[in-house]
Amino acid sequence: MANTTIRALLSVLLLSLFLSSFVAAQQGTSSQSHQTRLGEARQCRIQQLTASQPSRRIESEGGVTELWDEYEDQFQCAGVAAMRNILQPNSLSLPNFSPSPRLVYIQQGRGMVGIAYPGCPETYHSRGQQSSRGTQGSEEQQGGRRMADQHQKVHRIRRGDIVAVPAGAAHWCANDGNEELIAVSVTDLNNQANQLEHKHRSFYLAGAQSQEKSTQRATRTESEQERETFNNVFQALDENMMAEAFGISVDVVRRMQKQDNRGLIVKVQRGELSMIRPEEEEESYEHQGRRNGLEETYCTMKINQYLDNPREADVYSRQAGRINTVNMHKLPILRFLGMSAEKGDLHPRAMHTPHWKMNAHSIVYITRGEGRFQVVDNNGKTVFDDRVREGDMVVIPQYFTAMKRAGQNGLEWVNFQTSTLPMESPLVGSTSAIKGMPLEVLTNSYQISYKDARDLKYNREEHVKLVPPSRTSSS
Repeated sequence: MANTTIRALLSVLLLSLFLSSFVAAQQGTSSQSHQTRLGEARQCRIQQLTASQPSRRIESEGGVTELWDEYEDQFQCAGVAAMRNILQPNSLSLPNFSPSPRLVYIQQGRGMVGIAYPGCPETYHSRGQQSSRGTQGSEEQQGGRRMADQHQKVHRIRRGDIVAVPAGAAHWCANDGNEELIAVSVTDLNNQANQLEHKHRSFYLAGAQSQEKSTQRATRTESEQERETFNNVFQALDENMMAEAFGISVDVVRRMQKQDNRGLIVKVQRGELSMIRPEEEEESYEHQGRRNGLEETYCTMKINQYLDNPREADVYSRQAGRINTVNMHKLPILRFLGMSAEKGDLHPRAMHTPHWKMNAHSIVYITRGEGRFQVVDNNGKTVFDDRVREGDMVVIPQYFTAMKRAGQNGLEWVNFQTSTLPMESPLVGSTSAIKGMPLEVLTNSYQISYKDARDLKYNREEHVKLVPPSRTSSS
């Protein structure tokens, strides 16, 4: 009995040591990632920022993939690449993986996403279901009925969600709703996980790139014009070796390798996606008795967070609007990505006051409305002063001072940030740098009276970041 107790205590101790080492290693990776980003930051010699639109458009059977030009100066400065996928109803974005982490914002629609983590068990299963069509010669179907399938967890996503996709994890997305699913994503090429060149890459496990259209005239050098093509990685592998590796017939391998014209987003037969809907899944209890700690810390991590809930706003003003943020405290998986997100909603003619991000680049995508942006660099030079509209993307480099004012119909945006815990320093309001300075410093710095200094310091102390429109304000 004593020996059994001692062995049990030793097992618990070893498991605790393993988990402590695992967490410490991940925290070290997060710290190293931050240091690597600082050490390998791009040259941010920004002369002018632009409200950028996608420059490439890849049309597929079930939707469209649009990519921004990653060689634009502003994207080079931030070390990121941006993409927008538009999935038609009953369509599937084919499985792929990337060497860099990615944050995805669901701008419209609803659907499902699955991420396959290496080493994690298949703890969910889909029920067998009558198929709408037979497949001749298929060993998976008997009399038109599909067999039950075990797989890793499938996540339900909807408009307003932010979704975290770790580097190297194979993932797919499906639209089982009645409207188009629009997903805007930013990939952090500068992240330490990416040990390849800082260039957007996706490794597809099926399909091939279909028809492509360029929406902008090429003005880059030859090396910069080298574009990524999206093809199935299985296509170049030896078919006999693949058949042996998977334990399948060469005919099946040839179907896996076959090139077709469907593209990167394919149509799915109506009703077939119903077999893997998350709400119909039941967790398998087969693995419940042999949890190993790794599963509980990584395999079961939540990957998405609703970013558009007014009740969870971090900054709220009844007259001006709100700002919602999601960082590593709200969504712990972001610790492994080195990224975070912010959703802003300004009422008509309201203002997001001057501020700068202390530890992150901001990649701002306009989701609704229009308004005016201003961005100033360290030389006091205006690098952006223009109106932005739905679909525009603007990069605001770290420490550059920025200000926003909504137009007549309001302004909404999502901000992808290159830090797990971004810090913002406002210049107006109760938490501002100006309010934290003595009056004597303000009077001498600006050569203004004591009264004017008091007004400068205290007139907006009831506000935090957001200011409602005044009667004299214009859009």
